[in-house]
Amino acid sequence: MEYAFVLEKLILVTVIFLITLGIAAYSTLAERKIAGFIQGRVGPHRAGPWGMFQPLADGGKMFFKEEIIPAESNRFLFIAGPSLALLTASIGSAVIPWGRALTIGGRTIELQVTDINVGLLYIFGVVSLGVYGIMIGGWASNNKYSLMGAIRAASQNISYEIAMGLSIIALLMVTGTLSLKGIAAQQDGFWADGWFTWNVFKQPLSFLIFIVCAFAECNRTPFDLPESENELVAGYHTEYSGFKLGAFLFAEYINMFVSSAVMSTLYFGGYNFPFMHDLGLSENVVAILGVLALFAKIFFFIFFFMWIRWTIPRFRYDQLMNLGWKTLIPLAIANIVITGIWMTVKDLI
Repeated sequence: MEYAFVLEKLILVTVIFLITLGIAAYSTLAERKIAGFIQGRVGPHRAGPWGMFQPLADGGKMFFKEEIIPAESNRFLFIAGPSLALLTASIGSAVIPWGRALTIGGRTIELQVTDINVGLLYIFGVVSLGVYGIMIGGWASNNKYSLMGAIRAASQNISYEIAMGLSIIALLMVTGTLSLKGIAAQQDGFWADGWFTWNVFKQPLSFLIFIVCAFAECNRTPFDLPESENELVAGYHTEYSGFKLGAFLFAEYINMFVSSAVMSTLYFGGYNFPFMHDLGLSENVVAILGVLALFAKIFFFIFFFMWIRWTIPRFRYDQLMNLGWKTLIPLAIANIVITGIWMTVKDLI
């Protein structure tokens, strides 16, 4: 029985890892296609039908391109930086519930690598470790532009992690659990007892703060100050090329995918979808439809990330800091107070 359990988890980890890599690879194509549409041009279209082989061509170029390591850099840390960034980005999906349990051959198979009762703390821990890869890479490059980009990334992550954590506190006051599986289960369906079950309707301000902080944590426009090309050449990965550069770029898209999955789970019901219990289908079919519903929500958020990038200009660095410390943190604290008052009044009534 234990061997079957281990085999199930190994298969699930492998499938999630391959799906993550595939989505990260084709997010590069989607981003270029969306940019082309917004800017009134075609985008990649020569590598295969509709440019579908472009990510493979880009990956091959990164893999076989000459690796250049600056002579005055710290060689070990120069290699460790992108490796750490890619590792921390990949392990964040371990606590995300991808769907309801499947029953196959009398066995109940959970579509979640592990359900720990502090899943949200695990996510925050992994996110906070991700900046070390950027810091190490920027410092080890022995380049002033790389170091400046790394310092910006560290300051940005510290600033916006505080607001993100405070926004989650209000959500935890409503849900009463740190387990992502428990939070998803509480949002069963879409409508129950005369009220919307999805947390975005219960905590709209918390969601707004969280998604703004997610843009900053992923270093996405308008918060891509660590790699602003017009100021810092390419920021923290100025000296990188070949596969190591590809690892940094891949880590950004994986972070975007995981952030979209976390937002979908926390605020938009996760694998739950409207009228899921009224279809008259078997539990396994509903579970599979739930997985598809979760990925539809994830793809929407990925599109939203890309849409914002090609729509809104980059902030100045002082504007970035002011927004984090003077606007988002006070808003998150106010949201905690309002949520506490609302819960107290509700209990008294």
